[in-house]
Amino acid sequence: MPYRANYALVNVSALLGPNRDALDVPWAEYVGDVTPAFEFTIPTDRPTDAYVGIQAFRVDEYGHELQINGESLGGFDLPPADGWQYWEDAITDAELSEGANTLRVRRDESADDSFAVNNVTVHWREPVE
Repeated sequence: MPYRANYALVNVSALLGPNRDALDVPWAEYVGDVTPAFEFTIPTDRPTDAYVGIQAFRVDEYGHELQINGESLGGFDLPPADGWQYWEDAITDAELSEGANTLRVRRDESADDSFAVNNVTVHWREPVE
């Protein structure tokens, strides 16, 4: 069966942290410890080989999570890095479903870390019919 690649771009534009003045990122909305749930659509009932790509700024700790449909991806989702980074992570402990799905970034509240997230791209393969 042939497959094609597909994706959904989710613009998060959020600053997460204990303090809204921790980073100078005027393009980002301060959200505290968790972003709102951003909705994206999967047009197939058979998404496979899913992963996310995330643009993040000034992540200092490993404990932050990316959640798909309320479930964490598993492992570490945002590794520490100075400045901007682009990170990819497989969607293994969460599932994509046909129709509406949600994405949320959750900050590790035990860390004294502030960081920003710009875009998240959810990728998958789907059968060509």
